[in-house]
Amino acid sequence: MSPNDDLRPLSPEELAAETGAALPDKEVISLLDLNADLDLAIDAAAPIDLAVAANANVAAPIDAAVGANVLSVDSSAQALADQGVLIDQGITGEAVANAPQDSTIDQSGDATDTPEPAPADGTTGGATETVGDPLSGDLLDIDIDLAADVDLAAPIAGAVAANANVAAPIDAAVAANVGSIGSEATAVAQQDAIITQDITADATATADQQSQITQ
Repeated sequence: MSPNDDLRPLSPEELAAETGAALPDKEVISLLDLNADLDLAIDAAAPIDLAVAANANVAAPIDAAVGANVLSVDSSAQALADQGVLIDQGITGEAVANAPQDSTIDQSGDATDTPEPAPADGTTGGATETVGDPLSGDLLDIDIDLAADVDLAAPIAGAVAANANVAAPIDAAVAANVGSIGSEATAVAQQDAIITQDITADATATADQQSQITQ
């Protein structure tokens, strides 16, 4: 026996004697068949023009005291909050915000192709799904046809100018007896607040917008 006898192919008679079944072509046994046809024409434009100018003084001194007796007998709770506040705020300056904008937008996007007519087998457009024999067709067959033509334009112009003084001195004292017998609760809140706020300033915000949009 020659060394090449092991590589000798089987004869037709030997193949016929074997037990088995021929497989179909590989293109008909695919597990997933996805056909996505997307035709999108989207024009999006959002020119935004904003101007903000601000002069601000903010003061918020807070003083708090809390005393409590809960379910106590012969107990005393006292809370004392003493606050002295002297605030002097002054602004001398100028806040200017200027945002000029000139926009030219052309959204004359090309029209999408005319959709093809519905197939002769009666199925409709969109997405279809079929399940078949794994040896005679695809396990999952998806066909998607989407066409969209969208023009979006949102030119925005905004201007904000503010001069503000804010002061919020808060003084609080709380004393409580809850479910108590022979108890005393005292709360004292004393506050002296002197606040002087002065703004000598100009706040100017200008938003100049010119937009030409073709859709």
